Parts: sequence; structure tokens; C-alpha cells
Amino acid sequence: MGDYQMGVIESRFADIIWQNEPITSAELCKQSEEQLKWKKSTTYTVLKRLCDKGIFKNDKGMVTSLISKQEFYSLQSEKFVEETFAGSLPAFLAAFTAGKNLTSEDVAQLRRMVDEYEEG
Repeated sequence: MGDYQMGVIESRFADIIWQNEPITSAELCKQSEEQLKWKKSTTYTVLKRLCDKGIFKNDKGMVTSLISKQEFYSLQSEKFVEETFAGSLPAFLAAFTAGKNLTSEDVAQLRRMVDEYEEG
């Protein structure tokens, strides 16, 4: 697995790409200036960094993703659970739900997820 980590600002930049891909690098610079107040050089620096991480590709001025937003966040979640809870999803869920009041809808959704997993 590559180094699929991003900071908050990089994530906002990545969202611009995911929401508009394929996007030209010129349009990406324009969107980055409007939404993030970035200069062209900042856009290209961050784009290169995320391309080097294997998240995006800039081919002749056309920027596309190598992994989807969903895949990215799935990998991030797996990595977090692995590093923080020794890979134990139950330990993560216990910590995440401690002190929270789950609604009946939350519990039903979790049950559906487990049922769907068991069904294959």
C-alpha cells in the first residue's frame, strides 16, 4: 500500500479533483485559487506530492484519480484501526461508541452491515 495520507488542506484539494475529474491542470489551478486561495505554484506542488503518493495522475495536463474517494477513505480507516486498535474492529467500535447514545437507526444500520457481510 502506498502512502495514502493527506492532511486537511490536501483533502480539500483532493475533493476538488474527485468532484471534477477528469480535470485539466489549468482548471484545477483556477478551482484551487477560487476555493483554497492558492497560487498556481502551490497547486502544482501539492498535486505533484499527491501524484507521488499514487493517489492522482497528471498525464499531459489532465488530472485523474488512481484511487476513488471511497477507496481512499476505506484505506485510511483500515490503517487507523490496524495502527490504533491492533486491527480489532470490535475494539474500535467499542471505543467509538463509548459514551455515545446510538439511535435505533444507528443500531439497525450496523446490524444490516453485519448481516450483509455475513451473506457475502
